[in-house]
Amino acid sequence: MDLQSVVDELYGVVPERFTALRNDRAAQARKAGDRRLADQIRGLRRPTLSAWASNLLVREQAEQVEPLLRLGESLRRAHRDLDGEQLRELSRQQHALVATLTRQARHLVAAAGKTMSEAAQRELEATLHAVLADADAAQQWASGRLTKPLTADAGFPASVPEAAGGVRVPAPRRPRGGGDTSARQRRDRALDHARREVRDAERELAAVREHAERAHRGAAEAARVVQDLERHIDALTEQINDTRARLRRANADERAAQDQLRHCDEQVQQAERRVETAAERLQGLTGEDAG
Repeated sequence: MDLQSVVDELYGVVPERFTALRNDRAAQARKAGDRRLADQIRGLRRPTLSAWASNLLVREQAEQVEPLLRLGESLRRAHRDLDGEQLRELSRQQHALVATLTRQARHLVAAAGKTMSEAAQRELEATLHAVLADADAAQQWASGRLTKPLTADAGFPASVPEAAGGVRVPAPRRPRGGGDTSARQRRDRALDHARREVRDAERELAAVREHAERAHRGAAEAARVVQDLERHIDALTEQINDTRARLRRANADERAAQDQLRHCDEQVQQAERRVETAAERLQGLTGEDAG
């Protein structure tokens, strides 16, 4: 047993089975004498429902992983190049693929006997958008070992509407006839407009990132509290198990002592009867001598 195989096993089961199975594998590692592995296993966090659904999607629909990763690469490249037309086309593909994957995840979760709430579905969709927006998030998702949903706190906006929002760079217009000066003016105005949109988008992105960082810090603190509580529960569980084992041994010792006490009582009774018999025989002999 090694950490990787245990991780693969744990993040493939329904969340309700996670803690018991994790503790069982940690106990096995401890029994085998590998305390470090046991501590590593015990430190693994139970996934949320949406994170488990993401893991299930990666594991059960492996053929869908690569298309989403490729689409994310294309979107990030188009965003860097400020290619408005390409962004709008890829955005349409993004909406279609995210909707398809969300629907497939919902079916997989239902097949496993669970139900996805609207909140969990929104978290799953946010995770898929984060995969498209950020290469690190894409790598985490593709591992199939998420413990919590991902968020698109970096990169580009989750979608690029066709008519408004996002960064749109007008296509260059071809000058007609001798209108070189007016064409340059139009291009300059278009470039100024595009630059303003980029600056506005960057300011908005900075604000969103700051908000996301605060949310991440709050979530990280909450996660630490949960992890501390889980470790405390694990320690108490181990203490309870040890106490129960000592109690079983004490009960066994008590039963053995009771058996020994009964045996001693029987020996005492037998000795008393022998004494009585000997005393009676002695008394009979003494009476004969007196006669």
